[in-house]
Formats: sequence, C-alpha cells, structure tokens
Amino acid sequence: MGTAFELDAAGVTGSALRRDYAVSRALHARHGRTYYLATRVLPPGRRPAVHALYGFARWVDDIVDEPAPGQTAEHTAALLDEVERELDAAMTGGHARVPQVRALADTARRHAIPQEYFTAFMGSMRADLTVTDYADHAELDAYMYGSAAVIGLQVLPVLGTVVPRSEAEPHAAALGVAFQLTNFLRDVAEDLDRDRVYLPADVLARHGVDRELLAYCRRRRSQDGRVREALAELVELNRAVYREAEPGCAMLSPVARPCVETALRLYRGILDRIEEADYDVWSRRHRVPRARRVRVAVPALGRALTARALGG
Repeated sequence: MGTAFELDAAGVTGSALRRDYAVSRALHARHGRTYYLATRVLPPGRRPAVHALYGFARWVDDIVDEPAPGQTAEHTAALLDEVERELDAAMTGGHARVPQVRALADTARRHAIPQEYFTAFMGSMRADLTVTDYADHAELDAYMYGSAAVIGLQVLPVLGTVVPRSEAEPHAAALGVAFQLTNFLRDVAEDLDRDRVYLPADVLARHGVDRELLAYCRRRRSQDGRVREALAELVELNRAVYREAEPGCAMLSPVARPCVETALRLYRGILDRIEEADYDVWSRRHRVPRARRVRVAVPALGRALTARALGG
C-alpha cells in the first residue's frame, strides 16, 4: 500500500496537495526509521497526517542542525523567520511555497491542531541557535516542551482517544519527551560536535562530569567511569518518563494503540542497547536491530488489523 492508497484513504484530493504529502512521507521514510515503521501499523487513512507532522519537524530541525557550509547563525535565524511567515500564511488560508508547510497546514485544519503547538516548536528550534547547555531539568523541560512534548500533543488528535483528550494529553506529552531524552542519550557525541550538551549540568556535576570531560570522551571515543555513572542515572530518569507515558496507550483509539506501543517499545529498546554497551555512547551510535524492529512490528500489525476488523 503506497502513497496514493494512503492519501485516498485520508480523503486528500488535488494533485498539488497530494504531492506535498508525498514529500513529507519521503522525509519520514528516509530519516525516521523507527517512527516510520510504527506508523505503518496505523490505518492507512491516518498515516498521511503523521507523515506531515514528522516531515515538517524534520525539515525545520535540519535547517538548524545541518546548515550549509559557511551559513551563520544569523542566516539560520532568518530562515526560521521565513518558515514562521510561511506557516502563519498557510495556517490562515494563505499561500505557502514549501510543500512540508502546505501539508502541515492541511493536517492542522483537518484535525484541529492548535497553531500554538507549532509556535512552541519553532521557539525551541530558535533556542538551538544560542543555547548550548542546560543547568538542570527545569531548564531542559522548558526546551523540551516545544521540541518534544508538543509533538506528542500534535499527533494525539490524529490518533484519537477513547477518553476525553485532556486526560490523554499529559501522557502524550510525556512520550514525546521520553523519545527525545533517549535521543539525547544516544546522540551525546553528535550533539557535542554541534557545541550542544542536552544532559542537565546538575546531574552531570553530581558525578564529577562537566563539558570538558564529555569532550575528552568524544575525542578519545572512550568511556570514563564518572560519565558512565551519570549516563546510568539519566537512563533511569528516562525510563521513569516512559513509565509516565505508558498508561496513555490504553487511552488511544484501539486502531492507534499498536502503533504507539510499537514506537514506545522500539525507542525504549535503545536504552537497553546503551546499557548493554556499558553506557558507551562514544564509539558507536546505538540502534534497535532491524530483526528486533520486525519482531515487534509484525505482532503489532496483527493487533491493529484485528482492531480495524472490530471497528475500533
């Protein structure tokens, strides 16, 4: 079942808009392997909206994290200004030039997703241009509201709930944060290359770790015992956020639960990989093996098909 089938199921008409959604779907497939696999478990009609949300977020994230050679922070800030102008225009019925923005605006209208979520996301993307570390979890949480929690909140109306949406929202936000914390732990080395540390400084300091020690590990591609202990604590904190998020799965519509359960299990599995490597995040980038991804996804697909057959 390809792009056309999904767009037909979602009721997306018009060749130009369908091409816009196809661009976002391609971005999702190329860059979000775990999320994309989980999305395959959703009913076809719900997938384009998830692709649009992911495609927009990924596109903006790449503007910030993958600047062109010689591109200054001021130039990147100007590009973000242009994104916000495009977004404002598209969300108010005007014209946007960028396909990811057009698909996003259509998804937001179809599912009544508040524009404030996208505004918060753009604010956190701007923070990445100037903020290079976080003193404590309170500072990091403020950043992650826009960069991660609102992603969960954006997706929730697409997935649907069997309880009032307000009851499921804290769990959806927590899952977005849990995913991002896992990224921060997996990508410590890459983030250092961008002059950023997303691990709270107060937690690091409890173990005698600072930016200089992290940079030393990065240069040597080897572990330090103090860093290991700090990462172990942060992994446990991350697991606690997954536990906070997990009850939200049962609050989703039955046809959406297997998708989110799949994403949760697979992404939490990255923490298992980090632990199995004795918290070595310097010599490798930890991923869930393809065989495990398939083992998790196939039963989830079966549960999803059963839920669809029962009209869930």
